[in-house]
Amino acid sequence: MPPPPIRKISLDAPPVVVPVAPIPLDRNGNGNGTGSRAGTGLHTPGPPPSDAPVIERMRCEAVTIAYGAKVAVNKVDLPISQGEVLAMIGPSGCGKTTLLRSLNRLTELTPSAARGGLIALDGEDIDRLEVTALRKRVSMVFQQPNPFPMSVFDNVAYGLREGGSKRPRKKELLEPVERALTRAGLWHEVKDNLDHPALRLSGGQQQRLCIARALAAQPEVLLMDEPCSALDPISTGKIEELILELREQIAVVIVTHNLQQAQRVADRVAFMYLGELVELASGEQIFNAPQAQRTRDYVGGAFG
Repeated sequence: MPPPPIRKISLDAPPVVVPVAPIPLDRNGNGNGTGSRAGTGLHTPGPPPSDAPVIERMRCEAVTIAYGAKVAVNKVDLPISQGEVLAMIGPSGCGKTTLLRSLNRLTELTPSAARGGLIALDGEDIDRLEVTALRKRVSMVFQQPNPFPMSVFDNVAYGLREGGSKRPRKKELLEPVERALTRAGLWHEVKDNLDHPALRLSGGQQQRLCIARALAAQPEVLLMDEPCSALDPISTGKIEELILELREQIAVVIVTHNLQQAQRVADRVAFMYLGELVELASGEQIFNAPQAQRTRDYVGGAFG
């Protein structure tokens, strides 16, 4: 039998950045009526619209990250705003997690890593910020739930205790701990078991506990690296509902390989390939009418 045909993917096309604009509605109030999933003719709905104003919190300008001689991220410009969810998608090794980790300077923990370009938080270069203070304002939730081997209460209170000039008493922490657990959608499930070990919680509860721990510091930006990859569909649904609620108050950036998840939660999508930002647009645009050929190939399933 002859070998299967080889699909060629263009590598030298310039990035496509589509300004965010209101999505026109059809007479039934759905989408723009004309969009279709990568040419299939099937319209893909996105997340419900947010009423919160879109406020820019972070900005990447010409960000380049290399590990030794290997360039992982190449001259990326990217705004990150409160009031919307930004999803970064692309095949493994395309640089999206490296870029995500650079937003609160976790990348620099790798000895061979070097970064160029500017990353600003509320207009200030993050390299000029004390790193602990930066990571309180720009919190990270990782792929695998990583609760500390202590009680549910102490997990959430940990950052509050460590961040204060003096160690607060437990009764002083009750209100902020409850607030963080409530924001993470976990309070009613654990309020009677705050002293129980966090490691006894289910996987989905552990991940929401980690989100509560991140939210306890009242960050401006929440970074999420494949937060649902180890969770069952019910737990994934709860996390996605939480993401959509949180975008009203903070900027949310999520890295995901799950295109269906990106469709469900992302107001804007950044498609990366081989370290480059190929296309940045609304989720509606990326999944229903992408402008770049590489984006059409990826969301259409030609490679991944």
